Amino acid sequence: MTLSHDRSRSRSAAESSVSKPQIHQPVIISTIPTDADRDVEVPTDCPIRPGISLKGLTTWKVGGPAEWYLEPKTLAQTQSGLAWAQLNKLPITIIGAGSNLLISDKGLAGLVICTRHLRYVNTQVDGENHSIQADAGKMVASLAWQAARKGWGGMEWAAGIPGTVGGAVVMNAGAHGHSTQEILVSTEVLNLDGSIETLTNQDLDYSYRTSILQGDSRIVLSATFQLRATGDAEDIKARTFRDLEKRHSKQPYDRPSCGSVFRNPTPLYAAALIESLGLKGHRIGDAEVSTLHANFIINRKDAKASEILELIYYVQSQVRAKYSIELEPEVKMLGEF
Repeated sequence: MTLSHDRSRSRSAAESSVSKPQIHQPVIISTIPTDADRDVEVPTDCPIRPGISLKGLTTWKVGGPAEWYLEPKTLAQTQSGLAWAQLNKLPITIIGAGSNLLISDKGLAGLVICTRHLRYVNTQVDGENHSIQADAGKMVASLAWQAARKGWGGMEWAAGIPGTVGGAVVMNAGAHGHSTQEILVSTEVLNLDGSIETLTNQDLDYSYRTSILQGDSRIVLSATFQLRATGDAEDIKARTFRDLEKRHSKQPYDRPSCGSVFRNPTPLYAAALIESLGLKGHRIGDAEVSTLHANFIINRKDAKASEILELIYYVQSQVRAKYSIELEPEVKMLGEF
């Protein structure tokens, strides 16, 4: 990344005092290197496209192009894409709604599969058992309101989550002291060989904002959630709306962001630590620590992924220097930085 003289000193200090966020590389399904100069035949039964910009596919609105891009709408298209990538010895990256990702300005090599429109199952509601099965591409917020209208409790907290069901399963998304692991029964995942398996809540080895699927090669197809009947839809809708209003009042929604950048170092809060250091409003290029919520980094206009990452390093270094606490990013870094 290109840095000014002052920024170089800041970053050098940061890198010498803190461990870097984990940079996630695409899942490699073959150890044979890809020859970028060779001709790659694109299948006619699967809408794979070359050179698609990923900037508009993340909530931070940064990132370079995908070498190859697939936005499957069916299970068959997803399986075909996996088989094609395997045939051509290409790495694979899976993304959903892009709400927890920082993608390199250089883009991503290989095949990027976006599951936001994957419709493996129609949303299925079991009124007797008060459970809902939804496909990976369904927005979590939409599902939360669907449950609220039925008077089913357990998903009120999810009304403001800007991600898909698939992303929530993988990242153990949560808010207001609740999380996905509390309500997930099971999830169906697609393996790289095209087979499907069902994983239970226990199989996912959930912990704070993570699961066994994070950094894994398997693709979430659908998930089943267990809710509870309250018999009072108006009360559930009111509570859902209150949680949403609480989220909107405290978090910046007027500029692109990824949501919370750092995990809370229990029992403390990352936002409180950052704010105590006077870092609200601190900027590197067009990347800025939000003046509304210190655990958000916003894209003011034309931020680069490299500027956001540099700001992450800087915040980590300042918190560590003052409190001897290592802030761990929630956000996944994808590609070469």
